[in-house]
Amino acid sequence: MKAEIIAVGTELLLGQIVNTNAQFLSRACADLGVSVYFQTVVGDNEARLTEALRLASSRADLVICTGGLGPTQDDLTKDALAAYLGRKIVLHQPSMDKITDFFSKRGIHMVESNKRQAYMLEVSDPLANDTGMAVGVALTQDQTHYVLLPGPPKEMKPMFERYAAPWIASKMEGVYPLYSRMLKFAGIGESLLEHELLDLIKDQTDPTIAPYAKEGEVAIRLTTRSASKAEADAKLDPVESEIRKRLGLYIYANEDVSIEQQMVGIMRERSLKLAVAESCTGGLLSDMLTAVPGSSAVFQGGIVCYTNEWKHRLLGVPQAVLEGAGAPGAVSDVTARLLADNLLKQSGTDYSIAITGVAGPDESEGKPVGLVYVAVAKRDHETVVQQLQLSGSREMIKLRAARSALYQLWKLL
Repeated sequence: MKAEIIAVGTELLLGQIVNTNAQFLSRACADLGVSVYFQTVVGDNEARLTEALRLASSRADLVICTGGLGPTQDDLTKDALAAYLGRKIVLHQPSMDKITDFFSKRGIHMVESNKRQAYMLEVSDPLANDTGMAVGVALTQDQTHYVLLPGPPKEMKPMFERYAAPWIASKMEGVYPLYSRMLKFAGIGESLLEHELLDLIKDQTDPTIAPYAKEGEVAIRLTTRSASKAEADAKLDPVESEIRKRLGLYIYANEDVSIEQQMVGIMRERSLKLAVAESCTGGLLSDMLTAVPGSSAVFQGGIVCYTNEWKHRLLGVPQAVLEGAGAPGAVSDVTARLLADNLLKQSGTDYSIAITGVAGPDESEGKPVGLVYVAVAKRDHETVVQQLQLSGSREMIKLRAARSALYQLWKLL
């Protein structure tokens, strides 16, 4: 089954919001065994929306629309599809009752336009909206399937997972689902990773091997279409084993999680504590860690020692190391090691991380932009210091430095 996703909304074309719905739906369709061939974004204009529906219907078996189901006059998706297919718009009474009850219980006057959310195309299947008001629609005409979903992700996602996905699956008798595995890498760039796996990627048939790159990390998705999980495992296991034999040093997870999530999980399991000292990253590493639910069990705190004064006053780095003729300077392996060692002593944690470097855009201490030192200290062990020469914008260097620090911690763990 080939699919096209049509995201409806002028705000998407203006860049006011990001089209996260298409990302979610593409992944969800892949899990169902549906291949998304096209993604389209169209504004709140009935003529252009009708043209997008006509084009999608000519090249896809399944057309999924998100957005344009609300109460305002620019919510046109149902009207456009009804006109294109030659169907009437009819009231879905259970949805109307839900909307009426919502306003009644809150003592709010319901304006006439809110009724628009309870309408659907005739001879179609309603998709219940458990977190909002606009009813979704699913129907088949001329061997093409259509699914209309609301735009807000908090409404769209549960509607798809609970109602649309089973409806789509019911139209796919005999189609095998896709099974995927995600291998997450750190400490290696996309080009080097691809070079190490080039023969596997070139010769791939089934399973397929697809590399993905984000800032500071790379992922490989292995995918196969099989009748059962056991059959899929039999095809995926040998490929994953070969990748691990070549690049196992860099694989930090076999699921789609960030390296900070993985670190927090490992350290929670082992009841380990962590503190960080950040200079050039300015608190970014602390922010990444505290974004992970449950990180309070691991992360004790951090010091943003941005200036030499704070490096000296709060973490005891001698002025003779930081400044003066012949001094190593703030951006040095010596300073990184002292920051990590002294923080470990002060905090009483099991591990500490220190980052110091030049994020740019200008040189510092006569040292180039992108030069970063990461130190990881472990109680009763020798502190590990790594020198990095990173590239990119100031923001990219900070992110890559923070992820590199987490990778160094992962290797020690």
